[in-house]
Amino acid sequence: MLGKHKIGLLFITLGVLAFVGCGSSSSTTQPESTSSSSSSSIASATTRDITNALLSNRSANCEAYVNLYQSMVQDVINNTDFKGSLNISVENKKCYFTSNGIPNYDFNDGTGNFATRVSEQSINYEITASPTKASTPTALSLQYDNAIILNGIKVDILAAACYGVADEKIGCNDINTPWRLDPMSPLTRFGADSHHAHTQPNGEYHYHGSPEALFDTAGSAESPVIGFAADGFPIYGPYISADGGIRKVTSSYQLKSGNREAIQGVNPGGFYDGTYRDDYEYVAGKGDLDECNGMTKDGAYGYYVTDSYPWILGCYQGIPDESFKK
Repeated sequence: MLGKHKIGLLFITLGVLAFVGCGSSSSTTQPESTSSSSSSSIASATTRDITNALLSNRSANCEAYVNLYQSMVQDVINNTDFKGSLNISVENKKCYFTSNGIPNYDFNDGTGNFATRVSEQSINYEITASPTKASTPTALSLQYDNAIILNGIKVDILAAACYGVADEKIGCNDINTPWRLDPMSPLTRFGADSHHAHTQPNGEYHYHGSPEALFDTAGSAESPVIGFAADGFPIYGPYISADGGIRKVTSSYQLKSGNREAIQGVNPGGFYDGTYRDDYEYVAGKGDLDECNGMTKDGAYGYYVTDSYPWILGCYQGIPDESFKK
C-alpha cells in the first residue's frame, strides 16, 4: 500500500473537462490521454498550466481530476513571484494530493493584512474515491484540516480564536470553548484577501470561505466541483440548476434572535450578529442544505459553498481521512 508521502504513483487522465481558461487563454482545454497500465509513470502525465483557470468539471469522483498542475502567480503586496504545484494521483481507489500550497492566482492583493508572508509548504492528503455517509455526522475539529481545493490550497475553517482568550486572534485550542470567532464575519477582521484566504503563522495560505476565483460567478451554469472534503465527498460552487433555472443554494443556518445568552457562564454581551459561530443555529429545511452544508443532487452527495454561514462545511457526513490530521 502506497503511503501518503509517496509521489511516484500511477497517473491517469480521464476524458472530461477539469479546467477552462488556463493561463491567459480563455479556450477550453482537454486532458491528454495517458496509459493506466503498470508501465505508466509520473513522467507520462502532462503538466497543465492552471494559472487563473476556471473549473468546469462536475464529476463527484476524485479520480476524474488526476493530473499534474502548475501555475505562475504573484504575492501582490510583496511583489514576489511563486510557482504553484499540484499533483493528483490515484491508487487502489484512493486519491492522493501533493501540493506546495501556492494558489493558481495572484494573492495577498491588498484587501487584507497577512500576519506572515506566504511560503511554500509540503502538503500531502489522501481521500477515498468512494465516500460513504457515516451513521451520524462528524463535528469539525481543530485537529483536522477540512478539505483540499483543486488548486492545491487547503480549507481550515475553524480559527483558534475565542472571546476572552488571549488577544482573541490565537490561542483558543480547546474545541469546547464557547464563542469561537467566525473568520468570515466582517466584524472579526481576520485579514483575508479577496479570495477569503490568509496565512497561518507558518506562512501556509488557506481558505475560510468560498474560493471565488475558481468558478464562474455570473451564475450562467451549475457550478463545478471545486475540491474535496477530508471525508472524500466533493465540494461544489454555489450555483445549482433548480426551479427551472440557475440559482444559488441556500444554507439552513440562521442567526439567533435577540441578545446573547451565556454559554458555560461566559457571555460576550450584545446581540447575535455573526461575530461568533455560536451566534448561529441550524433550522432543518430552512434552506437547500443539511447541517453539514451539503445535499444529494443528481445522485451524488456533496457540500456547497454558500454566501452565508457555515460558508463551506458545517460538519462531515463521512469520516475524515487521517492524512488531514494536523
